[in-house]
Amino acid sequence: MTIGDLASLARLHQVQTRSISPENFDGSVAGGGRAIEGTGAECARDLGPGWKISPSIDIDAGETFELAAIAGPGKIQHIWITTHTDNWRTLLFRAYWDGADEPAIEVPYGDFFCNGWGRFAQVNSQVIAANPHGGFNSYWPMPFRDGARLSLENLSDAPVRVYYQVTYEIGGDYSSDGYLHAQWRRSNPLEYLKSHVLLDGIEGAGQYVGTYIAWGVNSAGWWGEGEIKFYLDSDEEYPTICGTGTEDYFGGAWNFDIPGKGYTEFSTPYLGMPQVIRPDGLYDSQQRFGMYRWHLNDPIRFSERLRVDIQALGWRSGWRYLPLRDDIASTSLFYLDRPTARRPKTPSADDLEVHLGREAVPDLGATPPRTP
Repeated sequence: MTIGDLASLARLHQVQTRSISPENFDGSVAGGGRAIEGTGAECARDLGPGWKISPSIDIDAGETFELAAIAGPGKIQHIWITTHTDNWRTLLFRAYWDGADEPAIEVPYGDFFCNGWGRFAQVNSQVIAANPHGGFNSYWPMPFRDGARLSLENLSDAPVRVYYQVTYEIGGDYSSDGYLHAQWRRSNPLEYLKSHVLLDGIEGAGQYVGTYIAWGVNSAGWWGEGEIKFYLDSDEEYPTICGTGTEDYFGGAWNFDIPGKGYTEFSTPYLGMPQVIRPDGLYDSQQRFGMYRWHLNDPIRFSERLRVDIQALGWRSGWRYLPLRDDIASTSLFYLDRPTARRPKTPSADDLEVHLGREAVPDLGATPPRTP
């Protein structure tokens, strides 16, 4: 999980590597490059089998596509995936462990890869890399003991095309590993005098390992004075872990403001604010930010229960805090000793939607076109 693990790269392991993609849907041995039909068949008509016949898949409106189905124990090590930017908040990414009916991961596609606003932001972190232009990579270890399923649901009213590859190992011992969970919640707008809830009612033992927030500001002035709080195990009214401010938690200081430059994007292995969307004086009327914090070297461990929330505070006259009513969408990642956990209700397309800002009406200029 750390850069220092490079020292163990030469160690030999009794495991095997497999990979699932549209060119090998089940990851079978010698199963790649055998397609005779697919989205690239017409382009390869002069070349024949073995020449990029099936590089991608199409997901019809309202349909769910199973990206990967893996039997037995294993560990997903890397996911690469891409689709058009207009699809980043209309696709729901899910992961199921050990035959569970309920997903451990249910997050909008773009938010899982730290791109929650439907516009590209480059991310250079240890576990998530977002590369030009929309090449999304996850290196979160995803172990399982008795099977895994990954899927994408298309909540839009138009078909979408997706390219992807899932690399995993089999043959190891994963009995002492936790299951990766990811949950998405949005407060739009945040209720007055309330904190935004990232996680609630998580039971079991595990460790909290990451936060991504797409934060939309709905007022003038500074917006990040609020504290994040982790309520561990027996905590009730007061938390064991309490931060000192939003920009502090995400590794910045003094409002992310470099004098003379204003809000300044940054991306590091463990934390960053890779996205600042500035008003354009027309349809892009609000400031929007994307921030992540990975607890890789400092996981927050709990043995019974976990609840996490964050305040939204600005300033009013008289040096008094101003409770804000911002648009806050959080993705929270944690490992747990069980494959399912209490989670929020599945969001609808309207719950997920963000106005891309390019046109007066979101459907104008969309790809694929959205009919009136």
